[in-house]
Amino acid sequence: MSSPIKIAVAGALGRMGQAVTAAVQAQDGLQLVARFGRSEAEGLTSQAQALAAADVVIDFTAPAASAALAAACAQAGGPALVIGATGFDAAQLAAIAKAGQTIAIVRAGNFSLGVNMLMGLVQQAARALPAEAYDIEVFEAHHRRKVDAPSGTALMLGEAAARGREVELAAVAQRVRDGITGPRPAGEIGFSVLRGGGIIGEHSVTFAADDEILTLSHSARDRGLFARGAVAAARWVAGRPAGEYDMQDVLGFKG
Repeated sequence: MSSPIKIAVAGALGRMGQAVTAAVQAQDGLQLVARFGRSEAEGLTSQAQALAAADVVIDFTAPAASAALAAACAQAGGPALVIGATGFDAAQLAAIAKAGQTIAIVRAGNFSLGVNMLMGLVQQAARALPAEAYDIEVFEAHHRRKVDAPSGTALMLGEAAARGREVELAAVAQRVRDGITGPRPAGEIGFSVLRGGGIIGEHSVTFAADDEILTLSHSARDRGLFARGAVAAARWVAGRPAGEYDMQDVLGFKG
């Protein structure tokens, strides 16, 4: 019988930290060896103790904390890391990429199987529907506490649409509309954002032509689905060679 994979949870007192803890404890073949956060509250360990004890750390904290954690894991020569935070700036992404030269990291804007399937469908639709006839708009809605916009998942969907059209998202993205904007340029990929209440996560991509509208969408009903996806990523990344991976790798979509 193989030894269980030893899991540590960062940001353990947060909403996602608690959901990940529950998901780890509910599955066979995993051992929760540490929970840590910004302070050593009752029942939590230090980050150093957690890194020494774990095979994989699952982290849903914040961009700066995730980048610092990646650097700490790399400096220690392990453990592997699963990152679910979004809203990274270029310097933070560079720090994670550097850490990925030493340890295995899975970083994804969304750990839902459904969302990752949606990405593939969006890419196919964008490839098939001509830019001069179909406008693309990515809509997302989240709870009032979310601090970044558009969401990491919305940006992933925008990237999927851009890949389908063989363009760079940065060249065609429109994130803000205000005032007299003029007619919409052909090929633009727009983003619309709602923040309010306790919405867990709503994402849709609309392809709008003069005579028809196609909408592909996903609704999250329980944070547990993201936690379970992150745990699946932790199983997958344990023992992997150094590198930066994503959920498409975990699910085998990259073939």
